[in-house]
Amino acid sequence: MISPKPSQSLGVKVQSKLKQLSEPQGKLERYLGSLVGSATQTGIGVRRTASSPVIADEDPEVNLFPPPLPQPRICMWKYLDIHSMHQLEKTASVEEMREVLAKLLEIGWPEQSLQDAITLDLFSHALIFCHQQGFSMEQTSAACALLQDLHKACVATPLGNVEECYRHFTTALFCHGVRRPPFSIDLFKEEQLLALADYVVSTYFRHFKLYKYVFTPEVRLDLSLTYMGLQPPKPWPESKTEKEGQGAEEQAAIQQEEPETVAQSEQEPSQVCVLRTYIKTQVNKELGQLQKLVEEQLKASEERLSSKLTTLERPSQVSSSKGKNKIK
Repeated sequence: MISPKPSQSLGVKVQSKLKQLSEPQGKLERYLGSLVGSATQTGIGVRRTASSPVIADEDPEVNLFPPPLPQPRICMWKYLDIHSMHQLEKTASVEEMREVLAKLLEIGWPEQSLQDAITLDLFSHALIFCHQQGFSMEQTSAACALLQDLHKACVATPLGNVEECYRHFTTALFCHGVRRPPFSIDLFKEEQLLALADYVVSTYFRHFKLYKYVFTPEVRLDLSLTYMGLQPPKPWPESKTEKEGQGAEEQAAIQQEEPETVAQSEQEPSQVCVLRTYIKTQVNKELGQLQKLVEEQLKASEERLSSKLTTLERPSQVSSSKGKNKIK
């Protein structure tokens, strides 16, 4: 009997192990997909009721194209190290915890701006959730780091990138749920991963547009049209003195011109006048066609209405004639 080689048996074991590890990951992906679908559907019609954001014109270095997101990695002790977590564990009240968290996040206490207040609320509620779930210090630090990386990806561009941010978050979440060193570790159990994903989807992704509105600059479109073959328009004068000086220069130039050139300029219209008349003729033509179409539609509707009225009046006329015959 031929026995299998050691390398073949090792390959079969590795494949079976990877298949077992990928099964909870597939379940988690399907669950998170259903959660984020419901969150994005409910967050479509969000009105902008926050304070006025930064205008994009004031910041010339604003990049409208979303930058590529970094590769998800293990982020335990990334922002909140073990000393920071010990400081947060020693706090006795929520206000004290918020004060320590503001110092760790380098936010003024009390909050000096709306962005600082929203950031502090975001991470303080995340710490309260981790405490309610019974997470360890390592798990709490990783959960806060995942949320902070998600927030950085959200505010990196004023354009909508909810799908990219969700994909980045789920990939980073899987880096802490399956033991595949050095790419991922089994820091969270499957139930903890589902609870953390449900919390982030129901809090952050449900208000994704509000976070983007507050933390990103407002984009304004400055549209300018130029016609080929025409001279560029002259800039507007800045003050009244410049206007008066330009008016005096124009009057002097007109007086110095010869009568022949004036007659030629009156007879030969400029390019701007030609363009203006062409646009007017085209607009009038389109308006005439539109008016004609509307009149035809009104006439057709009147004919249909009159035909319906005649059909409704016929039975009454027939019944009245029958009644007269009976009386006779």
